[in-house]
Amino acid sequence: MKIQAGTILVAEPFMLDPNFKRSVVLLCEHHDQGTTGFILNKPLEMQIQELVPDFPESKASVHIGGPVGMDSLHFLHNVGDMLDQSQEVCPGVYWGGDFEKLRFLMENGVIRDNNVKFFVGYSGWSEGQLEEELKEGSWLTEEMDANYLFKVKPFVMWQTVLHNKGNIYSVIAQMPDAVSLN
Repeated sequence: MKIQAGTILVAEPFMLDPNFKRSVVLLCEHHDQGTTGFILNKPLEMQIQELVPDFPESKASVHIGGPVGMDSLHFLHNVGDMLDQSQEVCPGVYWGGDFEKLRFLMENGVIRDNNVKFFVGYSGWSEGQLEEELKEGSWLTEEMDANYLFKVKPFVMWQTVLHNKGNIYSVIAQMPDAVSLN
């Protein structure tokens, strides 16, 4: 599969890196200088108002996007036509856009909590790094489906993506997190 925006990376089941263990990462940007994405299934136990105190009341989920730039806030959404400067990542999923307009539209109920996910930090790879990790077998690739982000619960996303991939991956999806329980 060609690596590009809209590709998801699924951590192989024995990945030990605690940042990416059993993670599903949506790639939002891929070019010669490197790759940027967000971990979709690592929610934080916090509200957006804890990060942006004057943000309107919202129960939109906040996730760890990755280990890079942990002092940055990003968002993915499905309302790209409403937010100027949004970047379409794949059908039904947009990255960023006019944050002040997002705030205004959420405050007025035009954009709802289930239309947006917030991410603290991001996942990044330098030139050639991701390709090397793919050759080593650290990641499986799959096309993104907006339902993964907006409909699937984070705690079952890794298993869901593998199950949907079919064949042997359906079996791998059933492996317990602690291999000693297998």
